[in-house]
Amino acid sequence: MAAANNVFAWEGTDKSGKKTKGEITSSNANLAKAELRKQGIKATKVKKKGGGFDLSSFGAKITPQDIALFTRQLATMMKAGVPLVQSFEIVADGMDNPAMKTLIIKIRDEVSGGQSFAHAIRTQPEYFDDLFCNLVEAGEQSGALETMLNRLAEYKEKSEQLKAKISSAMKYPIAVLAVAGIVSCILLIKVVPMFEEIFAGFGAELPEFTQMVVDMSKWLVEWWFILLAAMAAIFFAYKEMHKRSQAVRDGQERLMLKLPVLGDILDKSCIARFARTLSTTFAAGVPLVDALESVAGAAGNVVYLEAITQIKDEVSSGIQLNTSMKGTGVFPNMVIQMVAIGEESGALDGMLDKAATYYEEMVDNSVDGLTSLMEPIIMSFLGVVIGGLIIAMYLPIFSMGDAISGK
Repeated sequence: MAAANNVFAWEGTDKSGKKTKGEITSSNANLAKAELRKQGIKATKVKKKGGGFDLSSFGAKITPQDIALFTRQLATMMKAGVPLVQSFEIVADGMDNPAMKTLIIKIRDEVSGGQSFAHAIRTQPEYFDDLFCNLVEAGEQSGALETMLNRLAEYKEKSEQLKAKISSAMKYPIAVLAVAGIVSCILLIKVVPMFEEIFAGFGAELPEFTQMVVDMSKWLVEWWFILLAAMAAIFFAYKEMHKRSQAVRDGQERLMLKLPVLGDILDKSCIARFARTLSTTFAAGVPLVDALESVAGAAGNVVYLEAITQIKDEVSSGIQLNTSMKGTGVFPNMVIQMVAIGEESGALDGMLDKAATYYEEMVDNSVDGLTSLMEPIIMSFLGVVIGGLIIAMYLPIFSMGDAISGK
């Protein structure tokens, strides 16, 4: 696919320093600046003409899955021998997400204008982290960009699969509990008042359990907006505190690791991420201390961030990696032993890769087990809540039947 030419309006100074302006046709702004330099013009401003608002990309969001797909497709294109700039064009043409397509075109324009691939993606830090940029830079410098992109694609794909597993484990019970809360509120607001009118005609004292449910219904009917406002206030206050306070975020991450069952899954996922990231960076030829710095940024939890930072400081002072890991107290003995074997045999990246695979499989199995365990627990919870409300409504009827039969 040939790059389309666009018209750019430019302003700048000529060889004598006199301000001048005009228009130039080029495929991108960087090439337009280069062409102007050849003409002896120092461009201070180059802007594409006719660049209106693009409704197709309005509301579109670039996800980590889009970045993983982009990396895999780019690696495939380069493996097939397609030049880098042309690879960008082919991959962009096949993207369904218009925002992702725009991002790839921006990167292509930077690269075709003479910048390195690593420099181009460093200008988009919200989509490409330091780890991604460092590995691409290492690949370009070593002449093994194709191999590096393939490793990055595998890393991103496995990382996103792991995140999806953790996300599904957390969302399932939250969604069911939310549904249970909504159904309970509907019963209390709509159904219980109808039964209350029937109970009023009995002229008898209601059972304690039924009276408690009726009182809850009256309060909810009268003050539902206070409950809603309180829940909204708590939610937004927490969201704001989480955004503004590092201490709140750190406290939440520490608490998450202490939760029963779910904490164990998160713990294993952090270990898998540590091993996978360190294996990828170390295999790419990045020095161990620099690799640990990248791993710390991808830790995903403050407990492991602090532990990896401690490891990096100790390794930089000459202590072995496995010894430093043992001193943190957060890594299991099996991982430490595998790292020790890798260091002794000179195959650290391979051992870390095996450790990562093992713990990723453990996370998969744990999530599947948690889902199977949660289903009967959630069904029992729903039965108790919904069933309890229904029983409370029918208790007076049962009592009246017993009274009539007793007479």
